[in-house]
Amino acid sequence: MNSPDDRHPVRLRRSVLCVPADNARALAKVATLACDAVIYDLEDAVSVDNKVAARQILADHLARERRSDIEAVVRINGMQTAFGEKDLAFVTALAPDAILIPKVESPQDIQAVVDVLSENDAPDALRLWAMIETPRGVLNAAAIAETGRTRGGRLDCLVPGLNDLRKETGVAALPGRAYLVSWLMQILLAARSCGLDVIDAVFNDFRDTAGFEAECQQGRDMGFDGKMLIHPAQIGPANAHFGVDEAALAEALSIIDAFALSENADKGVINLNGLMVERLHLEQALRLAARVEAIRKKGTDA
Repeated sequence: MNSPDDRHPVRLRRSVLCVPADNARALAKVATLACDAVIYDLEDAVSVDNKVAARQILADHLARERRSDIEAVVRINGMQTAFGEKDLAFVTALAPDAILIPKVESPQDIQAVVDVLSENDAPDALRLWAMIETPRGVLNAAAIAETGRTRGGRLDCLVPGLNDLRKETGVAALPGRAYLVSWLMQILLAARSCGLDVIDAVFNDFRDTAGFEAECQQGRDMGFDGKMLIHPAQIGPANAHFGVDEAALAEALSIIDAFALSENADKGVINLNGLMVERLHLEQALRLAARVEAIRKKGTDA
């Protein structure tokens, strides 16, 4: 599936599991999971002493067990660190679906990586994700998202990092994220203004299933495409909450069927069961139907 302008691949991102790149046992388990995407983490989840070894452990895993139905995203260390440039060169050779850049604070952080990829003739299919996890990153979210608007832009997805934001601002980790919602919405609006996906932040207590499900529902209601996860037990609930409900699908199909009628072929607006429905609603309906088809293809366990 592709978006209308063909710049950004449209993919399921309901459940995005973060896995330490140096944990062979966790890597092996990916083959049995129903998540839509995996972030193979070379950054926060890997100790300084193990960062170099983690690259090869990840390369061996992807060579043996990479699944085509799970989007492979690799989080590198920041380009300003001692490991960033070598991470980028090594990971580019592995040809993941995307590279996740941590602690993005400005458009220049994205452009620096784009330039390196272009200089090394990386394929256009290699996309970029950006972690927004500092105050400056939140303030510059719109400018950062703009780097994905242009034809040559590789940026496809934004991910807020609330743990770092809490640390840098002193905001309390309260249920409901009351003092964080405005920042989350600022990042979401920036992403949507440029046609990008946006993934909700992690929920830290994987044993608190009720709290996790409540936060999934909140994220879904806010408009996020999915959730970044820290444990396989969170995959099923995330897939369910960020899936498509039957009522929404029924409404989408009725809109598609109505515009397919010959008498509506040249109309911009139609009356459907007493509601005025525009072609922008048809576009939304077609996207929803494509999402349902992608879920169906992924399998009933997804």
